[in-house]
Amino acid sequence: MSYSKLKINVIKALFNSQYANMLEYRVEIALWALSGVLPFIMLSIWKESGAATSYGFDGLSLSRYFLSAFLVRQFSVVWVVFSFEEDALLGKLSPYLIQPLHPLWRYLAAHIAEQVTRLPFALLITFTFFLFNTDSFWIPSLIQFLLAWLSTLFAFSIAFLLQSIIASLCFWNEKASSLERLLFTPYLFLSGLLAPISSFPPNIQKIVLLTPFPYMINFPANILSGLAENIFIGFIIQIIWISILFPVVILLWKAGVRNYTAMGA
Repeated sequence: MSYSKLKINVIKALFNSQYANMLEYRVEIALWALSGVLPFIMLSIWKESGAATSYGFDGLSLSRYFLSAFLVRQFSVVWVVFSFEEDALLGKLSPYLIQPLHPLWRYLAAHIAEQVTRLPFALLITFTFFLFNTDSFWIPSLIQFLLAWLSTLFAFSIAFLLQSIIASLCFWNEKASSLERLLFTPYLFLSGLLAPISSFPPNIQKIVLLTPFPYMINFPANILSGLAENIFIGFIIQIIWISILFPVVILLWKAGVRNYTAMGA
């Protein structure tokens, strides 16, 4: 068997095992999907406040944006730091480190399997939303859908790399997940989950757009809802952030493993 076929078989086996594991927790995953309805809550607040028109939004565009934000959030959520920390505390990490497959591939496969398991619940919630908001129904064009899917994939990559950086700190600090909460606060307010970035004052927008957070929710949601401008620039910035974060993960991981093995020597 060639090396490439062996690699493909390992990836398939890893995904299948993680998918089977996620199916055992599908009720919990359904609850996770329901817990992500924050964009719908914000939609109600925006509509009730009547502030949308002052920012150039009508009810239709606002509904489509927050539904898109919900969908992007469903397929870009990451929890690798919590899984990694648990494995480190329970002693599962050491066997992973001596295996030829990098441990981060295991966590990545778990995330993808969870997204596949989450898909039916996300579609059900979307169907329910359209059932009560028939005026908001729309079907994105194929190009629009593919671009939104690609930007969501990049958004997930940024989130995964950011959490992997924090997870790598578990090699030095057993409670690195507390740092994730510091990351979640700017993510909550600057990603577009609570409000479209275009509703921010212009000077604030310029600062916010220099961070990775708007490209984790706002940018993909704008593409899916048809509100996106400068799509090419948005993709370039997403790629730049991935290119910056990836080597940081590699460097921190290598340094962390050296520290971890030295402590266990």
